[in-house]
Amino acid sequence: MLKLCGFAASNYYNKVKLALMEKDVPFEEVLVWTTKPTEEMLARSPLGKVPFLETEDGPLAESQVLVNYIEARFPEVPLLPRDVYQAAKVQELITFMELHLELVARELYGAAFFGGTISDSSKERVRKQLAKNVPAFARLAKFAPYIAGDSFTMADCAAVCHLPLISSATKKILGEDVLAGLPSRDYLKFLGERATVQKVNADRKASLESFTSALAK
Repeated sequence: MLKLCGFAASNYYNKVKLALMEKDVPFEEVLVWTTKPTEEMLARSPLGKVPFLETEDGPLAESQVLVNYIEARFPEVPLLPRDVYQAAKVQELITFMELHLELVARELYGAAFFGGTISDSSKERVRKQLAKNVPAFARLAKFAPYIAGDSFTMADCAAVCHLPLISSATKKILGEDVLAGLPSRDYLKFLGERATVQKVNADRKASLESFTSALAK
């Protein structure tokens, strides 16, 4: 059985977890914190990041690698279109979302969620970058009703985990939800009706307290 290693407060962990649940793949969750990576952990995830996946053939790291592995190994419930170009468009959307939205907004997370601080210059840099990147993202995202079109895909597994954090962090630290001009709220409400998303969200909320305590140690 596959073992998904990490913790449920992580949006990238939840992206992989949601893909496994949507595809009805049996897996075991293994709690792994990132605060003090051991040599054993680094052998499985070289940067000491989560999630990583334990397979029968060995470990794999990086969330999109995990999702692509799961998709290739368990094709019965596809999370990518069969058309090669449309499948690439889904991957493009995920890559854009994670590199140009989530990674940029991530600089705000410490101050937004964990009592950290951030300089005014850093806030302005993030604001300017997102002001450029969000309209570009809007050209790719469909919200029709799913983020890549009329079918649930692995892009939704990413979006439902990343977009709420981006909205919340920017609203708290920058004073505005940078995604307010997009139909993201209705989209997230729509996806929130899925049993898999409800489970992931409930587990995430339950994990946040433990994660905050682990950070303090």
